[in-house]
Amino acid sequence: MAEWARAHFFVGDTQSAIGKARWQMAMELDRIRDAAERAARFAGVEVVDVEWKVGKQRFLRVYIDRPEGVSHSDCQAVSEQLGVLLDVEDLVPGPSYLLQVSSPGLDRKLTKPGEFERFRGRLARISTVEPVENAKFFEGRLAGYADGQVRIEVQGRLIELPFAGIRKANLVVEL
Repeated sequence: MAEWARAHFFVGDTQSAIGKARWQMAMELDRIRDAAERAARFAGVEVVDVEWKVGKQRFLRVYIDRPEGVSHSDCQAVSEQLGVLLDVEDLVPGPSYLLQVSSPGLDRKLTKPGEFERFRGRLARISTVEPVENAKFFEGRLAGYADGQVRIEVQGRLIELPFAGIRKANLVVEL
């Protein structure tokens, strides 16, 4: 439809409006992630994940880590620095939101290839988009990452899962 028609008639598609809003939030989330990474570098930690949740309240959750773990003061330093960056760069428009900075926890998500190498030997639960050896769910010991493949030992067998085909991966807490 011509632009002049859009300006003079109520023309719209809610699906494309929703799609546009999601696209804009994805773009903003990239900018928020960039700000979080700058704040994390300042505190000497790395960003593991950034989540935006909207419900009764709006939540921005940032998970940080480093090999020796993170402390409460690390979370506080990133929170303070990131809060300033978000305000100055106006990255979260609209009503108020809650900023939460924390460690990823003992059952952390695994999202980057290096994490499968870093946590080699730890128990993990992985689900795939497509079946691998007739299964989509695997629980076993991580055996590393190489050439785009996550290696996991399940009941004494080494199975290679394509990293690109992983739907979800988490460490399992061992008592």
